[in-house]
Amino acid sequence: MKSAFSKWIAVLAVLLMPLSAASEEKPLWEAGIGVGALSFPDYRGSAHQGVWMLPTPYLVYRGKFLKSDRNGVRGTLFDSDRIELNMSFSASLPVKSRHSGPRRGMPDLQPTVEFGPSLLVNLWRSGETKARRLDLRLPVRAAYTVRGGVRYAGLVFSPALNYNSPLFNSGWNFGVMAGPIFANARQHKYFYEVEPRYAQPGRPAYRASGGYSGSQFITSLSKRFNNFWVGGFVRYDTLHGAAFDDSPLVERKYAWFGGLGVTWIFGKSSEMVTIREDD
Repeated sequence: MKSAFSKWIAVLAVLLMPLSAASEEKPLWEAGIGVGALSFPDYRGSAHQGVWMLPTPYLVYRGKFLKSDRNGVRGTLFDSDRIELNMSFSASLPVKSRHSGPRRGMPDLQPTVEFGPSLLVNLWRSGETKARRLDLRLPVRAAYTVRGGVRYAGLVFSPALNYNSPLFNSGWNFGVMAGPIFANARQHKYFYEVEPRYAQPGRPAYRASGGYSGSQFITSLSKRFNNFWVGGFVRYDTLHGAAFDDSPLVERKYAWFGGLGVTWIFGKSSEMVTIREDD
C-alpha cells in the first residue's frame, strides 16, 4: 500500500552522451485541493480490499534543492543531465487487526513513514523537448512507525524502470513503472511474522526472513487543465516467490491498487523560475 500514496503514483542507453533540453518559465510553486478515491488492500497479501474517499492536496514546488511534482516529493542532492540523487518518501496507513481475518487477535499495524536516498539514472530521452524518457529509479528507504512511539520497521529497496511520455498531442501524460521489491527481515517481520504467542489453529507460528518481496507494475494517466488537474493510476503486485509467500497472513499472492483524483489549483507564485521541460 505504500506506493499507492507516494505515487499519486521502463533498455539501456549510452549514459555519457550530453543532452540538451528545452526550458521555460514556470511559477516557483502552485497549490490546490481536491478529492480522490483510493482502493487498496489492508496490506500486500490481504484479501480485504477497502475504498476510501480522501482529500487530495496538490503542491508543486520547483525549488533548486526541494521539488514536489508528479514524480513525488524529493530533495535533490545532486543533479546532472543523466543522474539525480534525491530524497525519497513514502507512507502506509494503520490496519485494525480485528478488521483483517488472518490477523485477528494480533497487534494492529501502525502507520509508517519511509524515507531515504533515491538515485535516478536517465537511460533514454526522445523528442525535441526530451519529454519522452526512460529512467532507472533506485530508492532505498528506512521505515518507522509513527504512532505509540517511533520504532524502526525495516528497510525497503525497490529498483524500477519508469517510462513517461505525452499521450500523442492530447495533453495527457502517460507513465508506466515496473520492478522488483526487496526488504530486510525486520520489514517482513512487521507485516508477515506470527509469534508463537499468537499462533492458533489455522494460523501457525511463522518466522519471516528478508529477501525478495514481490514485484510491482504501475500505470498512470494525468492531465493539467488551466486550473484543474485530473489523474489516476492502477498498480498490480505479484507476491509469487516472495520470501514470505508461505506466511499464514498471506491470503492471496497478488494485490491491486487504484486511484482517481480531481484537483482545483487555486494559487501560484508570482516568482517564476526557469526549468528544463523534462524536470
